[in-house]
Amino acid sequence: MEGMVMNRIGRTATPWHLWVVGIVSALWNLGGVASYLATETGNLDAFGMPSDLHSYFYDFPAWAVAFWALGVWGCFFGSLALLLRSKWAVTLFGISIVGLLGTTFYERVVAVVPAELQTTGQTLFAVAIWVITIGLFFYARRMRAAGVLR
Repeated sequence: MEGMVMNRIGRTATPWHLWVVGIVSALWNLGGVASYLATETGNLDAFGMPSDLHSYFYDFPAWAVAFWALGVWGCFFGSLALLLRSKWAVTLFGISIVGLLGTTFYERVVAVVPAELQTTGQTLFAVAIWVITIGLFFYARRMRAAGVLR
């Protein structure tokens, strides 16, 4: 790949942007991890979630929770794998996309979403999650193809 530099021992040097993408994405994904853990431990109050919305999140069926876990943890560990220059970042981001597909299917097709969660802001946030997750997957693929991930 053009622009990639070899270091002293013949390996592709880590480009500066990998550190930026890896660190920023890991911090972004910590928000998802915290949200997932707060829900699964019954601690939505820590997020300032109104108590009348708690049951919506606590009543996710097991299959939807499993997809949510794949999405959250796949993306978080994908970010860590990126920072470790591991080729597993691509697979982990791919797993995250599968989780996001399942979660989105549940939220958009199966669930009865409370009106308070059907705002333009919530929709834009959902779109941002998709754009970032897909972007991370393709970024990791590009870094693997360039020989940065091993």
